[in-house]
Amino acid sequence: MSFSQNPSGQFSYGEQLMPQAEMLEEKKKKRIITVGIPKEPDKYENRIVLSPQAVKQLCEEGHHIVMESGAGMRSRWQDSDYTKAGAIIKDRKMVFASEIILKVSPIEQDEIKLLKGSQFLISALHFNTQTAQKINALKAKKMTCIALELIKNKDGFHPYVQSMSEISGILAINTASEYLSNPITGKGILLGGITGIPAAKVLIFGAGTAGEYAARSATALGAQVKVFDNSLSRLQNLKSKLGIHLFTSVFHSEIIMKALKTADVLIGAREDVKDIDDFIITKKMVAGMKKGSVIIDLNIDSASCIETSKVTHLGNPAFETHGIIHYCVPNIASKAARTASVALSNTTFPLLQKISREKTGPNIIKNIPDFRYGAYLYEGILTNERLGRKFNMDYKDIDLLSAIF
Repeated sequence: MSFSQNPSGQFSYGEQLMPQAEMLEEKKKKRIITVGIPKEPDKYENRIVLSPQAVKQLCEEGHHIVMESGAGMRSRWQDSDYTKAGAIIKDRKMVFASEIILKVSPIEQDEIKLLKGSQFLISALHFNTQTAQKINALKAKKMTCIALELIKNKDGFHPYVQSMSEISGILAINTASEYLSNPITGKGILLGGITGIPAAKVLIFGAGTAGEYAARSATALGAQVKVFDNSLSRLQNLKSKLGIHLFTSVFHSEIIMKALKTADVLIGAREDVKDIDDFIITKKMVAGMKKGSVIIDLNIDSASCIETSKVTHLGNPAFETHGIIHYCVPNIASKAARTASVALSNTTFPLLQKISREKTGPNIIKNIPDFRYGAYLYEGILTNERLGRKFNMDYKDIDLLSAIF
């Protein structure tokens, strides 16, 4: 049975209910799993991975959801919302003793100490914020770790990245508008023009999902939008989707430099990120922009294309370099916590159901492509080439490992 959930918490069922006999047969095939959901230690992370409605469905299927008190409060869900759904509130140590640990932000060093070992961890990875110390600590615990942003199905669809990118693209324009209109730190101008006054100029680097939703929001407000990407097919796709006249270009340094000189907003939203930062926008280019312009870097958690960017957080999200405002928050989707949490829940809920149909950890990795693609550690063995190169660690191909399970 499949369903989706909207921000109001209502489910819409995509299929009719199965006959009782079929439901009983389906239930027999499943095993009971215990999922631990801790409260995020990062005070600027407002999302939670499961909504009360998803928890209710999982509990009705016989699974155990163990939560830390206050885990859903920043998304405006109380403990009582979850206990009514069937969850059990336990202390932090008990939550981290669960078979599967489910969280949003990358696991912290203090959290790793609470793990009993040989468990499943599903969370964001945030490549740029990872350390060798944390990876080694997870290896020592023989953990199997799945990165939310790496999860994809056999058709190449990234559910987490897709939903968060949609939210991030919209929020990037909303945020840029706020800073741009600020009369003290910004230019004191509107993103969209009015009669007799031209609209702001917005440059978007990346024609993927985040770039698309940023372009949709910016054009809806009346801004002048230019989109750059190194793929002509993505640019053509974007123009076709938006159905409007849109300036597009591949990455030509001369065209980029000319556009930057008159730009009011720059959005970094590339999807084809490299193993290392790939600075299309150099310090010199940023210095040549108009003072008070705004840069929103949506790639800051992976590999930035803007040389002057550095990781910030929602508590102090912006800084100024060369008179240009930089906003470089890796979890910008957390600003719309409720919407983002429901989107996360819609992503993780079906994956947990898939896990319950597999008898062992090796079967989960072998039989569920989503997790095989998302795994960066399997029972303490590093399986992610990018992390291996970054920290000079040995790694093994997950497909080769799964072939010998």
